[in-house]
Amino acid sequence: MAEGTAGTTDPAEGRAGTADADEQPSAQERRLRKLRAWRSAERALDRPPMHLPVGERLAALVAGAEDVTDLDRPADMYGGGVVAELEERVAELLGMEAAAFFPTGTMAQQVALRCWAGRTGDSTVALHPMAHPEVHERGALGAVSGLRTVHPTSQPRQPTAQEVRDLSEPFGTLMLELPLRDAGFVLPTWEELEEVVAAARERDAVVHFDGARLWECAPHFGRELPEIAALADSVYVSFYKTLGGLSGAALAGPESLIEEARAWRHRYGGQLFQQFPAALAALIGLDRELPLLPSYVAQAKMVAEALAEGLTAAGVGWFRVHPEPPHTHQFQVWLPYGADALTEASIRQAEETGTALFHGWHSAPAGPPGVAFTEVTVGREGLEWTAADVREAVTAFLDLVTPAEGSS
Repeated sequence: MAEGTAGTTDPAEGRAGTADADEQPSAQERRLRKLRAWRSAERALDRPPMHLPVGERLAALVAGAEDVTDLDRPADMYGGGVVAELEERVAELLGMEAAAFFPTGTMAQQVALRCWAGRTGDSTVALHPMAHPEVHERGALGAVSGLRTVHPTSQPRQPTAQEVRDLSEPFGTLMLELPLRDAGFVLPTWEELEEVVAAARERDAVVHFDGARLWECAPHFGRELPEIAALADSVYVSFYKTLGGLSGAALAGPESLIEEARAWRHRYGGQLFQQFPAALAALIGLDRELPLLPSYVAQAKMVAEALAEGLTAAGVGWFRVHPEPPHTHQFQVWLPYGADALTEASIRQAEETGTALFHGWHSAPAGPPGVAFTEVTVGREGLEWTAADVREAVTAFLDLVTPAEGSS
C-alpha cells in the first residue's frame, strides 16, 4: 500500500458542537490540538515520527546519519551516493537482483505494473478491490497507465487460489497487497500464499507484491524476507510505513525489469535531483526498526487480547478486535459509537491522563451509522505496556465516551 489513507476524512474535522459555526475551531486548529495531545502524552503504544515537529525530525536525521553512511562522501545527484547504497541494501534484504528508489509507492507500483503489462502483452491486473490502487489513488492505474483491473474476490480478506483460478477473464499480473491494510492488515497463511501464487502461474500471469508493509510479515509467515519475496516476480516496499522514514519506496526484482523501471521513473517525473534525506532516513529505519519488528508483532498480540478483555469487562456489548490475534503489529478495533465521539475521547484521554491509547477513528465505509473503527499500531513505546496497563487504559477511555456523544 502506498502513501497514507488518502480520501479518508478525518473524523475529528466533522465534529459537531452546540456553538455557532463561526465559533467552531478551524480544521487546522483541530489538527494541531490532536498533535499536541498525542505528542505530550507520557505513554503511548506508538509514536509516529510524522507527529514530531520539524526540528526534532531534523535532529534525529542528523544524529542517525553518521551511523549508516560516510557523511564525507558526495551527495547524490539523480541517484547514486547514499541512494545507491539504499538500493543495494534493499535488493540484498529481499534477495532480489536489483532495486530502484522511487519518491512514492504509488509511482513505484504504477511503473511495475505497466512494465509487466508490456512484457506479458496483457494490461489487465487482478487485485483486491480494497487494495491501495483501487481505493486511494484516484483511478491512477487506468487514468495514467492505461491498465485495467479485475477482482478475484470482494470479501474483506486475501483471495484464495480457487478464486484466482476461477476468475472469468484473463490477466497478465496478479497483485497481492501484503498485508491487506483496509481489511485489517490481514495476511494469508504461508501455504495459502504459495497456493495463490501457484494459481497465478497456472494462468501464465506474473505476480507482484504490494509490500508497503512487507517488513513486518515475516513473523506471521515464519519465513525470512528473501523467501517471501522469492514467491513474487517483483516487490514494492515502503520506507516511511513501519520504518519511520521521511518518504520514498523501492521496487525490487530482476535486473532487466529494474532497468526498465528506471526509465519509466524518469518519464513519470520521479528522477529527483537529490534524495539523500529520504534515503538516509530509510537506512536509519532499516538499522533501528527492522530488527525490532518481531517484538512489535508479538506485543501486538498481547495488546489486542488485553483490549478485548478490557472491552468485555466494561460491558461494551458489541465490539471487534480484528484480526484476533493480529497478523502484524497493526490491527483494527471497532466500537458501537460515532467516529467523532471516539476521536474526541481519544484526544481527551491524552490531554487529561497522559495516555494515548488510540488515535483517530473513522466511520465504516459501508454499513450502519454509529459504528467506527481505528487502527492500532504497536511500536517501540508499546513494548513497555503490560496487559494490566492496556485494560486500565481502555476502561479510562470508555469513561470519556458519553452516551450523548456516542449516539448517532
